[in-house]
Amino acid sequence: MRALPVSPAVLLMLAFLAGPIGYCVYLAFTDLQLTGQASSSLIGFENFREAFTDEDFLNAVWLTLVFTVLSSLVGQNTLGLGLALLMQRASKPLRTLTGGIVVTAWVLPEVVAGFLLYTFFQKQGTLNAILDFLHLPSQNWLFTLPILAVSFANVWRGTAFSMLVYSAALNEIPKEIVESAQVDGAGGWRRLWHITLPMIRRSIGTNLMLNTLQTLSVFGLIWVMTRGGPGNRSQTLPLYMYEEAFQNSMIGYATAVALLLLIVGSLFSLVYMRLLRTEV
Repeated sequence: MRALPVSPAVLLMLAFLAGPIGYCVYLAFTDLQLTGQASSSLIGFENFREAFTDEDFLNAVWLTLVFTVLSSLVGQNTLGLGLALLMQRASKPLRTLTGGIVVTAWVLPEVVAGFLLYTFFQKQGTLNAILDFLHLPSQNWLFTLPILAVSFANVWRGTAFSMLVYSAALNEIPKEIVESAQVDGAGGWRRLWHITLPMIRRSIGTNLMLNTLQTLSVFGLIWVMTRGGPGNRSQTLPLYMYEEAFQNSMIGYATAVALLLLIVGSLFSLVYMRLLRTEV
């Protein structure tokens, strides 16, 4: 009887979450193709063996890690915390203006944000116009440094979420503790390291987990800016899966890659959940 109130939610999760995941697991062990095949058959771990011997897949894994570390773990997390700390001391008009600008970038559709950053980084774009005005050397950023360009774009678009999370966490820190540390002579950096960061540890873990999972699945932003190019120098796993599934018609193989990405996301989640269980 105790399980009766939650049974509808459990059934919905089984139907719309566990069901599709289970079907994807099945497809990952088949040779299903989008076209040119009458039926599919089970081929065991062949898709996974092919993935780990494919240089394009290994390149996509590496670029996904680089993109995630630069834009999520370092970029969005650090910049969001920095903005939240600065806004704690800023005047109300400045907080409103800064928050409005940052949140506007966050609420833009991913495709729109991609086009805006494309026009910023392209050879005749805004960044090169600024560099030319300052008499500094310019370059085709989407060709020379594509993974850094899309990483910056993801930081620009997603920092607002981290800023809001950390702003809420900082507001929960008792002012008496901070004032006592100031009276004892603790400087700004010591207060940050020994008081602020330990007291918002759980918020840091939550923010890192959500940002990492979101960044691992970014597709539209990179597709609009570079389409994974030039060559495959900005081809992360979501773009690699799209190419294998809908351009090469290898549905079974692409699903196996998607399953590997799901496992990677699950591993990140386990690490962050362990951090969330740690008591301050």
